Amino acid sequence: MNRDVNHHHHHAPPDYNRAFAVGVALNVGFVIVEAVFGVLSNSLALLTDAGHNLSDVLGLLLAWGAAALAKKRPSARRTYGFSRATIIASLFSGLLLMGAVGAIGWEAISRLMVPAQPAGKTIMIVAAIGVVINTATALFFFSGRDHDLNIRGAYLHMAADAAVSLGVVVSGALILYLGYNWIDPFISLVIAAVILLSTWGLLRDSLNLAVDAVPRNVDPDAVRDYLSTLPHVLEIHDLHIWPMSTTDTALTAHMVMDEFPDSDHYLNEVAKVLQERFSINHPTIQLERHDGDFVCHQSTHCAD
Repeated sequence: MNRDVNHHHHHAPPDYNRAFAVGVALNVGFVIVEAVFGVLSNSLALLTDAGHNLSDVLGLLLAWGAAALAKKRPSARRTYGFSRATIIASLFSGLLLMGAVGAIGWEAISRLMVPAQPAGKTIMIVAAIGVVINTATALFFFSGRDHDLNIRGAYLHMAADAAVSLGVVVSGALILYLGYNWIDPFISLVIAAVILLSTWGLLRDSLNLAVDAVPRNVDPDAVRDYLSTLPHVLEIHDLHIWPMSTTDTALTAHMVMDEFPDSDHYLNEVAKVLQERFSINHPTIQLERHDGDFVCHQSTHCAD
């Protein structure tokens, strides 16, 4: 006879509503200012950064919406709720930025062929404002960057923007004092490279989570080793670890045992260790007798 026990803990994600609201408001205002002065000063670097900031506003809105959906309670039809929306949002955010990289690179190369005469002082002042706004917005998400891929996406966007705006300040100084007009499209290419580098990890991790890969912070071999060395466990099969959201991880496993525990204390301790050591907070363990007719459903997990 099999014994199936599920330990399910629903943890509400931290509330970043105020951070998202302030971040979106600040960046929308700055996008408008940057675009206007980019046109007036004939600066591709400013216009490029404005376009990038606009894509970040969309990214923040995606992350905000996903975070709100993740708080909705599960239903009979959606038994996991909308937690997976955070994964979808981080994936779309990465794709959005990749598209921005292509557009920025194309325009910058065109400007390198025919350099324009941008206004260096205007570029410096507007970009300096961007450094302050983007740094402040990034700090709103600093505490959650290591625990939630959705929040990490928002943080990376803003941190990269702060660095990019600083680069635009340098661009304006070189144009103003040295007359290096070519530096404007060159800085745009640097901006594109920074976006690409900061986005690649986000896109890679989002794609992995979207196809139910084991989250990067979980070592599946270490999990299997832990379960295999538990008292009375003879074999582990059909072990699956997958993300339910950018913060929650689930596990299912069949443990073949020579003796069943007398109480649920055994499984409660297993669930506790999985949570504390591996950040797996939704484990489901099925116990099976060693002389039973259990079926292994995935060949790579089955003993020969």
